[in-house]
Amino acid sequence: MPSRLAYRWFVQGLAVALASFVSASMQAQVLGPAQRITGLQAPIGTRLPAAWPGATLQGIDNVLQRSLALTRSVQIDALLRKEGRRVDVDPQGAPILRGEFLAMSLSGAALDAVLAQGFSKERDVSMDAMPELGFVVLRDTRHRRAEEAMHVLRQTAPAATFAYQHLYLPAGIIEATGETSSSAMASPNPAKRVGLIDGGIDTADSALAHAHIEQHGCTVPKPSRHGTAVAARLVDGGSYTLFASDLWCGDAVGGATSQLVEALAWMAHEHVPVINISLVGPDNPLLARAVQTMLARGHVLVSAAGNDGPAAPPLFPAAYPGVIGVGGVDAQGRVLPESASGDQVAFCASGVVGNGRNALRGTSFAAPIVARKAAQWMQAPDPDASAQVLKHLIGEVRALHASGRDPRCGYGVLSP
Repeated sequence: MPSRLAYRWFVQGLAVALASFVSASMQAQVLGPAQRITGLQAPIGTRLPAAWPGATLQGIDNVLQRSLALTRSVQIDALLRKEGRRVDVDPQGAPILRGEFLAMSLSGAALDAVLAQGFSKERDVSMDAMPELGFVVLRDTRHRRAEEAMHVLRQTAPAATFAYQHLYLPAGIIEATGETSSSAMASPNPAKRVGLIDGGIDTADSALAHAHIEQHGCTVPKPSRHGTAVAARLVDGGSYTLFASDLWCGDAVGGATSQLVEALAWMAHEHVPVINISLVGPDNPLLARAVQTMLARGHVLVSAAGNDGPAAPPLFPAAYPGVIGVGGVDAQGRVLPESASGDQVAFCASGVVGNGRNALRGTSFAAPIVARKAAQWMQAPDPDASAQVLKHLIGEVRALHASGRDPRCGYGVLSP
């Protein structure tokens, strides 16, 4: 009997396939030697889900393990199936850490009242670089449904701000971890400092040979395929100083809101001017505040727009005002059918790494191209300089339409 995942994949696949067909028809795109399903490219020979003849559940698992541009829905289903004891979803279906909540402006009597309702204080997070973003991590000791627990929190302390501990997912391939193999606008930036918030990176990768790497987030760094591929595109073999924050540390569950915010605070402390975030997820009040703070201080944030297709709702942090959201194109400059669309997309860049069965694809790999270009023009965080960076990038694009900004690629396509 086909699993719930197989049926959901089939239904979702129909919707995404229709959107992709319309997009492809409008842009005269030709599918390569592969079948596109559910917003991803499955190599020939991979058996399709149960809705197609000859499919097997094992075949679905194989696709999940080798997927090239998974939609968030499929990623979430796989995460719930494998880590259901630790992962839950909020009322909108976004993944969260089970039983964990974030609180801002919660102290004194309000905190005591919350604790009396069956919550424990896991930790109090204060950040020297951004003291205005202090927050408390709470755990529901009564194991209530996420929506019910959130209702209790808001009723008990209405003056505080509460958020789910959302999980942000890679906008490209599934994470694959393993042991690490080694320990002003007047002119382009000679220092070339750039930040990466992602999975771990393999510092022995040849593409990173000339980069000086500062790592954050893990006691023992754990490389991931996604993080390493994004880092390689970010430095492009150059002599950058790369500030890399790992939100997974080899764990299958990572990318939590609190980790993402703490990574941004580290980047602020290190005065990293341009930061690449190839992760996507829902709007979250704590993340929104962190992003606003970073932008106000003159950091440039570049983020993948997501791989849920042109009809999908906006994903964050790319959709926050001021963040440079990036979509993906193929080697011929054609927009990837799975690439997000809308006002949150400022530019497109190549979203395909390599070729053949081992190729990677997704907006994750387009964003670092834009971030690298931005880093060429930023020596340090500066609000005036960050505005000039956007103008400089706009001056480099190949516009898709003479009439101006395009919903698929914003201002246009930036070459590698």
